[in-house]
Amino acid sequence: MLATLSIRDIVLIEKLDLTLSEGLTVLTGETGAGKSILLDAVSLALGGRGDGALVRHGQPKGQVTLTFDLAPDHPAHAILSAAELPDEDQLVIRRIQMADGRTRASVNEEAVSVQTLRLIGASLIELHGQHADRAMVDAASHRLLLDAFGALAPQVAAVGELWRAWRTALTEAKDERERLEIAAREADFIRHAVEELGALGPEPGEELALSERRTAMMRSEKIAGDLDEALDAISGGGSPVPSLAAAVRRLERRAGDAQALVRPAVEAIDLALDALETARQHLEAARADADFDPRELERIEERLFALRAAARKYHVSADDLPALAARYQSDLERLDRSAATLARLEASVAEAEGAYRAAAENLSRARHSAAAVLDKAVAAELPPLKLERASFITRVTSDAAAAGPAGQDQVEFWVRTNPGTRPGALMKVASGGELARFLLALKVVLADRGSAPTLIFDEIDTGVGGAVADAIGQRLGRLAERVQVLCVTHAPQVAARARNHLLIAKASVEDVVDPDAPVTTRVNALTASTRREEIARMLAGATVTQEARAAADRLLKAAR
Repeated sequence: MLATLSIRDIVLIEKLDLTLSEGLTVLTGETGAGKSILLDAVSLALGGRGDGALVRHGQPKGQVTLTFDLAPDHPAHAILSAAELPDEDQLVIRRIQMADGRTRASVNEEAVSVQTLRLIGASLIELHGQHADRAMVDAASHRLLLDAFGALAPQVAAVGELWRAWRTALTEAKDERERLEIAAREADFIRHAVEELGALGPEPGEELALSERRTAMMRSEKIAGDLDEALDAISGGGSPVPSLAAAVRRLERRAGDAQALVRPAVEAIDLALDALETARQHLEAARADADFDPRELERIEERLFALRAAARKYHVSADDLPALAARYQSDLERLDRSAATLARLEASVAEAEGAYRAAAENLSRARHSAAAVLDKAVAAELPPLKLERASFITRVTSDAAAAGPAGQDQVEFWVRTNPGTRPGALMKVASGGELARFLLALKVVLADRGSAPTLIFDEIDTGVGGAVADAIGQRLGRLAERVQVLCVTHAPQVAARARNHLLIAKASVEDVVDPDAPVTTRVNALTASTRREEIARMLAGATVTQEARAAADRLLKAAR
């Protein structure tokens, strides 16, 4: 409920701090005293349109602060959590209006957008009155109210789940159909690609391995000539080995005559011959290793050319060709089976739609039943409100083409103000006073279902008196047993039924030091005696008589 209301520098209000309680609280005062200013301030705090003209003359800004005590199960907790705002037992909403027209809003001292402020505010307070910007006149909210009245939330949730399942099935079928259409357009290319890449048979890392092998072979081709020259020098026609061997033999034949002289030279030449033989063996081994088949090099180069040509054709690297081949193969297999897959998905769509349509039809029937009960309940409230010739109609229209997560129904409250006239939308047919009384009757019926914890009624007793005003007071009192009710009223019959009575008045010249100072609005909580005097004033007018005081006593006693 609304615990406190604090206003600074809004129109005629310089400073106002109100502590509010449960039950019915009435706000009374002379016309022009500033009662509507309080409601405008509350509307501003709840996300209403800002206006620099709301700021008190001569001040740079105005401010409205609302403090709410929240029950643990209040829907505002979920809204705060979704908006990542601080969530506490007490909720503080603040709206600052600058004189230049700009506004700032905060919830629990965290800055918020006006959209978030409106969403939170709608769960906290409903404003009802004779104006189009008040609550429940928006047809978009009528379905929610009917569902709350008929306790249809579980059915609505089930329909929502079936709706989402249907939309998911539709999306899956649509995606598969698009894939099939694309694949069908590219079928010839895909089959050619599968055949071509299958014949090519690219393998991961093949290009690198072939490139390295070709490079090695080309190096070998260059070094092979050098090896041949070295080998020819050692063992070819110009080799020194035969001459050295012959020289050694001649020296050995003469070694007997000069052993000491010849032996060192012979041994040295033998070592040289052994070294040359070792070098020849190494050169022959190297030449064998360096040898390759030119046809193999040609095959490698042809393979590299084929791989790189395919890579250019398909706009990928050669290393990606195996993956591309696998993808095309998968596309071809999916193309072959996609017709069956699409048929299965479309069957799922039909099944999901059927389940949704059946549930939506059941929900529609339940809404029609709830609408009949609601109409009967509201009708019972109308005669005491001087609307005995009027009719209230909850109009439920179903349109399969307008299906959505909440079903296929449009709900709108209609009224017929007099027999024989054509019924129409509540806001278009009812006059200001009638609208307020229709809304009161509807709110009495809906109070414990789909209602915000605080209701504010703005002069819903305008243009009525006597028994009708008393009937309005009775219904406000009944509402106040279940929710917090604030009511701006001119009817003493309504004021007499309040638990709390606030008097709104302009400051008189005697109340201010400077007679030229701006007029301000004040709000005073009335005691039992001052309340009696205010109700007597409401009965008598400017001059309060003893008869008026006696009548006020009778109203208060009857209310008790």
